[in-house]
Amino acid sequence: MCLIVTLIMLVLSIQNLMEGYYNIGILQLVVSLAFAFMLWRNIQKVRCDRNGNCNSCMLPDWLTKWFSKKED
Repeated sequence: MCLIVTLIMLVLSIQNLMEGYYNIGILQLVVSLAFAFMLWRNIQKVRCDRNGNCNSCMLPDWLTKWFSKKED
């Protein structure tokens, strides 16, 4: 799902930037980069869980705390 949203928002961003709609184009570009980051993070987490070696493939701790699930 992240890949689809990333590609759609990236294409829309490029189209809007080419047409001269800079505000919405930059906003769509930021959204597409955020979804691309989430996709990259999910790939890294799956690799880490699959290999069992989480030291070398993890993202920085301060960054993973922003996107981690809240545990009660």
